[in-house]
Amino acid sequence: MSLQGRTALLAGATGLVGQSCLARLLEHPAYARVVVLARRPTGTSHDKLQEIRADFDALEGLTPLPPVDDVFIALGTTIKAAGSRPAFYKVDHDYVVSVAKLGKRAGARRLSLVSSVGADSTAMNFYLRVKGEAERDISDLGYECVDILRPSMLLGDRHEHRTGEALAAPILRAVSGAMMGPLRVYRPIEADDVAAAMVASLVSDGTAGVRVRTFDDIRRFAS
Repeated sequence: MSLQGRTALLAGATGLVGQSCLARLLEHPAYARVVVLARRPTGTSHDKLQEIRADFDALEGLTPLPPVDDVFIALGTTIKAAGSRPAFYKVDHDYVVSVAKLGKRAGARRLSLVSSVGADSTAMNFYLRVKGEAERDISDLGYECVDILRPSMLLGDRHEHRTGEALAAPILRAVSGAMMGPLRVYRPIEADDVAAAMVASLVSDGTAGVRVRTFDDIRRFAS
């Protein structure tokens, strides 16, 4: 499989991880084109960039995409921001899976997804169950390679203010070094590191199958 002249499809390019992922894809020599699905303009100008304004509620009716090789999904919200559990499910499951299906129809064979530590389709916790269901349903689509990144709290400058995260971030930063053994996966991590790992792991590791990346793997690929 050639790693030159590739086309990436990115959804979530205006979010915390997605913004950084977009910048890295545009800089990476393996990618000749980056196609972004977005509700609003990214504000980025680049020769490689093609932005497609999309209604995520109607992706099935979207004009056929150009052929793509790799899909990067950094979509996500919170129940508070979404306004309800059904609205949250629509974004973090339905939109995510719809983008993956769209990419598959456009020829993509590899996919990278930002999920969450603790994601489990059988979890009692609603948030983690939705994340796990999205992972499960994407893994069943027939991609040759699926990278699932499961970070804990994301660090970085958000456009939206999340009070709980703003209060928790400095505490978690302070105790992160003491989170050893099984607790390491819960260490907070810079959103830019997650974006770097999304791109680096998909480009450098061509192993077939579904791979789950947690804190140490993410940091290793980001370095």
